Amino acid sequence: MARSDFKFHVRKRVRYAEIDAQAVVFNSRYLEYFDIGITEYWRAVGIYERWPVHDSPEFHVARAEVDYKVPMLVDEEIDICVRCSRIGRSSATFLFELHGAGKEDLRATGLEVSVHVAEARGAPAPVPDEIVNMFEAFEGCALRA
Repeated sequence: MARSDFKFHVRKRVRYAEIDAQAVVFNSRYLEYFDIGITEYWRAVGIYERWPVHDSPEFHVARAEVDYKVPMLVDEEIDICVRCSRIGRSSATFLFELHGAGKEDLRATGLEVSVHVAEARGAPAPVPDEIVNMFEAFEGCALRA
């Protein structure tokens, strides 16, 4: 997908602690980058404004995928692009792309499915309509499947 398909991105600099012995970003760090991206995406959507972090809706990651394209190097700035692509009854699907800062320079793609739960150890619960409405307003399209 084109970088322009993402309305949101957050910039991050690769730190020395995030690289491996080959001097490239260690594979597990990509999921950490996605986590940074989704946290800031939720902030941009207004979730944390509506619900303080300690009272925010509870979502658990049920699936995460990373497709590695081109390595990222220490001290390089990257853009973490995030978008919600679908909301089901109890889950939301988020797409990610990592690019060199400010460029159409694809380094990795990813997908994450998060499941809404009624409480921290609870069973899946329907995604509240208010959350669906907030994501749809931010993305400018219908997301409910």
